[in-house]
Amino acid sequence: MDITGSIEIIKALSDNSRLRLLNSLIERPYYVEELAHRLNLAPSTVSFHLKKLEAAGLVKPTKEQYYIIYKIDDELFGLTLKELIHFDNIEKFLEDGRTDNYRRKVVKTFFKNGRLVRLPVQRKKQLIVLEEFACKFKPGKMYTEDNVNQIIKQSYDDYCTIRRLLIEVKKMKRDKQIYRLIQN
Repeated sequence: MDITGSIEIIKALSDNSRLRLLNSLIERPYYVEELAHRLNLAPSTVSFHLKKLEAAGLVKPTKEQYYIIYKIDDELFGLTLKELIHFDNIEKFLEDGRTDNYRRKVVKTFFKNGRLVRLPVQRKKQLIVLEEFACKFKPGKMYTEDNVNQIIKQSYDDYCTIRRLLIEVKKMKRDKQIYRLIQN
């Protein structure tokens, strides 16, 4: 189980109505109207909560004649709490989250209305800005120097510096005035 799946399960379990639904479904499978009558809830409310439980993988719907019957997922309910909250890749998940947040912050700081306000001095921030420019080019497509200049100029007036830096950090390659994106 990965951390995202565990979070979805825990979120789904954090509602009184959903816990009541699951408690009923542990006894036996039910269809929506039966659950609504049993728990004194509107069928639309039951359907809403069942969809949340289904998205978390806690219940499974099966069609029987005209009705959709819901039952708990026995495999998932066999997990222990320890299995639900233990992750091999937790450090990577947290690091990826921090990296994404930092990246968004840098882009928000240095870009206004899609234009680069100024080129950051710090190399780490510069690389993020250059990645944003690299996204403007299509992999495998060849560009003339004039094409590259025009694309960069839409977001920053000093296109020469950005073009040079894209080559320097190996985001683009230049061969006889023809540029192409380097895929990492």
